[in-house]
Amino acid sequence: MELSLDEKITANLKNEIENSGKRKSDIAKAIGVTKPTISQYCSGRAQPTLATLSRLCNYIDCSADDILNIPKH
Repeated sequence: MELSLDEKITANLKNEIENSGKRKSDIAKAIGVTKPTISQYCSGRAQPTLATLSRLCNYIDCSADDILNIPKH
């Protein structure tokens, strides 16, 4: 069974956070959310706003396109 777009986004977000080498508590503080919120993003119980996603991508140095499953042309 293929993953839904929401499930792909959650998996990509979790992967980027885990591969960043940064602690969830440090990420949370840097982007203005709580550590439990980061955990909710990784589990799919919550999705970041676009502004929060932008801060997250800048902080962990990843592409929002990769997280949002947007193919490169």
